[in-house]
Amino acid sequence: MLLLVDAVLVIVFAAMGNRNHATGLAVTDVLQTAAPFLVALLLSSLAVRFWRSPSKLWPDVVVVILGTVGLGMVLRVISGTGGAQWSFVLVAAAVLGSLLLIRRILSGLLLRRKIKSFRG
Repeated sequence: MLLLVDAVLVIVFAAMGNRNHATGLAVTDVLQTAAPFLVALLLSSLAVRFWRSPSKLWPDVVVVILGTVGLGMVLRVISGTGGAQWSFVLVAAAVLGSLLLIRRILSGLLLRRKIKSFRG
């Protein structure tokens, strides 16, 4: 479920980028922009075995962020869907990093609260 939330955040990132650069907000446009990052997110998440601890911060979130951005950029260039200028790499790292980190912090806090209330 939380991997799906991460995927939605990647799609939001792509939609914001498309909106700012007037490259189209149709579903196909946004998904084309998001696709390399979604593949990279999936591979990075599998690498850290996300299902074991989907809100783990260290080192999992670092691997997922770097993998999503780094591999996403490589896939973006290879697929011909866009470039990987340094300014874009930095913006993508900051935005995706923030979104993926915040999700993990919030879900971790909610999980701890739920466990605490369950224990009484």
